[in-house]
Amino acid sequence: MQFSRFAKTFAVNLQVNSQTNGNIKCFSKASWSFDGALEPFNFFLDVNYFSIKEIEALTGVKAHTLRIWEQRYAMVAPKRTETNIRYYDEKDLRKLLNVALLNRNGFKISEIAVLSDVELRDKVLVVSGEKSDFDNQMQALTLAMLELDERVFERLLTTAFLQMGIEKTMMHVIFPFFRNIGIMWQTGSINPAHEHFITNIIRQKLIVAIDGQIIRTDGWSKKYMLFLPEGEFHELGLLFAHYVIRARGHHVIYIGTNVPYIDLKVVHKVYKPDVMLTILTSPMVNVPAQKYLDDIASDFPNTTVLTSGSLLLSDSSLHIPQNVKLLKDFKELLSVASELS
Repeated sequence: MQFSRFAKTFAVNLQVNSQTNGNIKCFSKASWSFDGALEPFNFFLDVNYFSIKEIEALTGVKAHTLRIWEQRYAMVAPKRTETNIRYYDEKDLRKLLNVALLNRNGFKISEIAVLSDVELRDKVLVVSGEKSDFDNQMQALTLAMLELDERVFERLLTTAFLQMGIEKTMMHVIFPFFRNIGIMWQTGSINPAHEHFITNIIRQKLIVAIDGQIIRTDGWSKKYMLFLPEGEFHELGLLFAHYVIRARGHHVIYIGTNVPYIDLKVVHKVYKPDVMLTILTSPMVNVPAQKYLDDIASDFPNTTVLTSGSLLLSDSSLHIPQNVKLLKDFKELLSVASELS
């Protein structure tokens, strides 16, 4: 679904101006800018436009450094609106991602400036394959995503998994990578095709990794039941949890996404799990989040319920039932899964 001209502008300002607790705030027209003092943002009405602050966030290069690169080396030529506001397009972003990656890995900016686009890309692929720096990996993945280059994206992902391990790659590269491309989604520079493209590749890799895990048969392993509630389809986090739990020798039954509550009762009665795990990121379809937690705690009182997700973590008013544990991040999941081993 494409953002409308108004919705895209408003969505970006929600991201920039709202507090980190996730509550939606109201904005006056005067507040539609970065921190209320920097460049106004409501001119970004078309796709593939980035402010200098967005470029800074995506590349990690400070705004004043970008301006120096432009003036001294003509690295990119930002455009300006009729009201003289600077902006960059997708081609500029791709080049600056490459330049920033090489510069961070010891290449002098004067050396990078004389490279052709082909030479620049070739050097980036070499550096990305040799080093496992998190920022390098994220920027290389971003470029492969923008170009819908399945071969490069898959190779980068496989290399990261081999060099750093699946858990480290997911926590320090993939999840931050998704946060970064959230900016690109909100400004319309990527569309659902990009998201489906990368999600399916990562999903396939996780499923292969899950299948490769050996389940212990010594009687000490726990039985986990993993699912997403009705209306919830963001599966990568749950798949990663599946891998983490299986990697520690536990049994897992994976119910999947969009599971009606009544189905949970049927599966629980037959499988009798020690632990249930779910993640809530989208607004609940049929019941408020608090009632959902209360119901699941009441209906399965002898089962430990692990849960997480932005919907819960952003609501400080929630009361967490006694047999429910709210995980702040995946580090806590790793810790809990290891403790129960």
